[in-house]
Formats: sequence, structure tokens, C-alpha cells
Amino acid sequence: MAKAPTSSLISAFLEMMAAERGASAHTLDAYRRDLEDYAASLSAGKSDPVRAGDADVRRYMSQLGAAGLAPRTQARRLSAVRQFHKFLYSDGYRNDDPSSNIESPQQGQTLPKFLSIDEIDRLIATASDHPGIKGKRLLAMVELMYATGMRVSELVELPYAAAARDHRMLIVRGKGSKERLVPLSDPARDALRDYLDVRDAFIPSDKSTGHADRPGQSSYLFPSRGKTGHLTRQMFLKMIKDLAIEAGIAPSRVSPHVLRHSFASHLLANGADLRSLQKMLGHSDISTTQIYTHVLESRLRGLVQEHHPLARVNAT
Repeated sequence: MAKAPTSSLISAFLEMMAAERGASAHTLDAYRRDLEDYAASLSAGKSDPVRAGDADVRRYMSQLGAAGLAPRTQARRLSAVRQFHKFLYSDGYRNDDPSSNIESPQQGQTLPKFLSIDEIDRLIATASDHPGIKGKRLLAMVELMYATGMRVSELVELPYAAAARDHRMLIVRGKGSKERLVPLSDPARDALRDYLDVRDAFIPSDKSTGHADRPGQSSYLFPSRGKTGHLTRQMFLKMIKDLAIEAGIAPSRVSPHVLRHSFASHLLANGADLRSLQKMLGHSDISTTQIYTHVLESRLRGLVQEHHPLARVNAT
């Protein structure tokens, strides 16, 4: 097979990931960045993905460590490199895989950061005090995030149809375009209904006529005038950072992912099981959900101390 430019190989790999594995646009962007960084390292060493040996891959990983990247980030980069080389091998661009014997960096378990129930209540109360249609949108988004544990990309890309029919459940499309049903709390349903009453005001105007588009013409639940057609992740991040400041919470402690972690941690603390949580979070593997077991372990210790007869004897 004739030698192809590195950029073409990366593009071919991304096309395969999209077509065969249903990788989202965000996942593909992450792979592209990681592989372009890997390719730049190989080029500096007078090599390329087709000629690279395991020494080249090891040198790249050493460079990541020397640059101070966290072990988790290094492991993600290595995962991208491994999948890329498996693709090159399976498609006949090379007859071996130089990444197969490279070990992943050791990772210490990082506990997820989450807010207390009181802090969540303060965020929601502060959002509910915001006036006008933007206040209704902000409250709906915060309530939906905390009620469902959605990823921020899932929230901003929610189609209008996902919430237009049954306000008791929400259809969420996650990684790999897999759909899941998640129940909504009463406050989230109320906030969503109030927002839907004013949603059409956020639909962009038709530039050619100057008139607003017909109600419901935008396919997104949270439409916007930007290029994406929906509110962006960056804009929502700014919205909740500002909200945190108003609520008296350090903005460094608040992010969409922290709201997702808070949802999961509070559910477990109040009796939910890991399998149910796995389905609601959209995790394909329960091992991913097990990062929240620190909450479960704490609750179990509390149950033992409260109800086990030996624990009561030792306490006395």
C-alpha cells in the first residue's frame, strides 16, 4: 500500500470511528487533537505513524510526563495512540502495532468533586430569583442538570422533541448516539414547563425577513443565535460560574461536571444502587460508575454504626 500523509491517516481513522463506532463530534475532536500532538512528536523525531517503533511511542509518553500532564491525561493520550495504531495495523498500513507493549501511567483514584445539598439548594434558589425569560432558561437548565446528571454536551444539544411530549421523562442521547430515558423531579418538570412557555423568544430571527422564525422551528430545546444553533457549553459554563458567585459559592468549585457528580453522589447517599445510577448517567461500564462508591461506603459505615449490635456495644 502506498504511503499516505499523516493527516490523511488521521482523517481515515476519525472517519472509521464515526462510521463504525458512532463517535460523537466532541470525541472526534479530542482524538484529532491527541493524534496531531502525537504526530508532531514523531515528526520532530524524524518519524511518522507508519514507521514509528515502540521507542518512539515511549519517547512521546516521556515527553507528556516531562510536560507535567496528569497521569489520567497521559492515559487518555496513550489510548488514542493505541486505537490509532490498531487501525493502521488492521487496515494494512503497517504490519505491527508499536503501542501494544506500552504500559499505561499509574493513576491514583481521584474522587469526584461535588457540592453539598445545601449548596445545590442555594444555586437553584438564586437561579429562581433571576427575572425574565433568561431567568426561566437558567433555572430550567440547572434543574435539568441536577435532576438527570446529564453531561453538559447532552444538555445543550437536547432536541426540542426530547421534552415536548412527556414532562415526566426526558430522552437523552449520549455517547455513541445511545438514547436513555431519565425521570424528572417535580421541580425540574415545573422549571421546564415555565421555560417552554418562553422558549420561542430564543429562536433566531430570519435574517432575510427580519421576522422571528415560526414557533418550534429550531430543533434544539435551548436554541441560540450562534453557529451551532444551540446554546454552547462555554456559555452555560459562564452562566453557572456567575450563578455560583451570586449564591456565595466559589466559582472554581462549580462546573457542569460538578453538577453531574453532585447528582450521582446525592442519589447514592439517599439509597440509589449503582446499577440504576449507571443507567441514568449513561455509563457503558459499571466500573466507571464505581468512582462514586466513596459515598456508598460512607453510607454503609453509617448504617453499620447505627444498627449493628456490636457497633452499639463498642460505642458504649
